[in-house]
Amino acid sequence: MPTGISLHVGLNRVDPDRYGGWDGTLVACENDARDMARLARAAGFSDTVLLTEEGTVDRITAELRAAAERLAAGDILLFTYSGHGGQVPNVTGDDNEPDRRDETLVFYDRQFLDDELHQEFLRFDSGVRIFDLADCCHSGTNIELPGAPAVSGRFVPEPKQIELYEQDRDFYDDLQRSLAKAATPSGNGHGPPVILVSACQDNQVAADGDVNGAFTGALLGVWNNGVFQGDYRTFHRAIQRELPPSQSPNLYTTGSPTEAFLGQRPFTV
Repeated sequence: MPTGISLHVGLNRVDPDRYGGWDGTLVACENDARDMARLARAAGFSDTVLLTEEGTVDRITAELRAAAERLAAGDILLFTYSGHGGQVPNVTGDDNEPDRRDETLVFYDRQFLDDELHQEFLRFDSGVRIFDLADCCHSGTNIELPGAPAVSGRFVPEPKQIELYEQDRDFYDDLQRSLAKAATPSGNGHGPPVILVSACQDNQVAADGDVNGAFTGALLGVWNNGVFQGDYRTFHRAIQRELPPSQSPNLYTTGSPTEAFLGQRPFTV
């Protein structure tokens, strides 16, 4: 019988000592992580939850690497992240970044590049299924969501993004170059199949909330305690319908997921 491991990260703030005095306070990210862990447990996953101060680069990558050691072909990893999203300039001319920016997950102690997450996923056996859910924004533009004027976005303000990048420019530039040098193409069957459903497009923001983020709240409503019976594509479309055009969830794949994987009911171990 396949094994399912899930890792749920929720950061209601970051370390101001590492982010130039900015703590990025949010409301619902820890709730998102706990609620996604409950969903995962009910679906048969063995879950780990990392909240705020626990959400460091070392701790998260250690958990991902431990899962990579345990999981084999036919097994599944579920990774959910709720927190801020950011961007840094892309200095490698990566064809996968037409906007010339690398998206980041804003972990407690530093920003984590999308290419770093991809490299972590490459540690998994090529037969492991990976389902990634990201409730964060990947935009430097602060927009107000229609119908929700009191709800904050999960983005790093543009001036702060520029400040943070300039503060650690050499680190991020060198990291991008080393990742590009080590990169393995994933679009032609290399690496495990990954299905990502994210809260919004790269040029949009994702809304926080009083209980859950807008995306996680919509996802939980669509899932409806397991009543939902469609596949990944219909799951994505159903969540899209619950959110405004200014926050349009994205379905993205790497590693060439098979139609059998895409056709499964989400969270199937």
